[in-house]
Amino acid sequence: MNGVHIHLLLNHVPVIGIVIGAVVLALGVWRRNDSWTRLALGLFVVVALASLATMLTGEGAEEAVERLPGVTDAIIEPHEDAAKLASIAAYLLGAVSLASLIWVRGRVLPRALTVTVVPLVLLVTGLMAYTANLGGQIRHTEIRAGAVVEVDDDRGRRGGDDIEH
Repeated sequence: MNGVHIHLLLNHVPVIGIVIGAVVLALGVWRRNDSWTRLALGLFVVVALASLATMLTGEGAEEAVERLPGVTDAIIEPHEDAAKLASIAAYLLGAVSLASLIWVRGRVLPRALTVTVVPLVLLVTGLMAYTANLGGQIRHTEIRAGAVVEVDDDRGRRGGDDIEH
């Protein structure tokens, strides 16, 4: 296992974690359940830590792929910039979540706290999704803007499809 493997493994944690946390938070708010809301806040702390770990492995992953065919700075740099912004937002959400968990320890969570956290969660979710999309484009050329899928014949079969339909 090398730095690229570690980066690819870690980068899914904040992207999926923020979505799971958002769902848990929504359930906690909807059901007015402090336990679910606290769980969501804890997940946001994990998302922030995973974002940090992902950022720390990003440079090594970049060095490993930057000389591969079809990989250019024009593809890598937007992902890197988006990752920095998404991570900063995740760190902020993680810090607010951790501070909230410490501050309200043993007490009922104030409704104002969850109302404050929701927009930040939505922001981080959007930034993570955008960053993931840009990261995917580095090696998945089929999702890049303007990608063209080649067609072999007039029935729409792609190259290598030898199965008759």
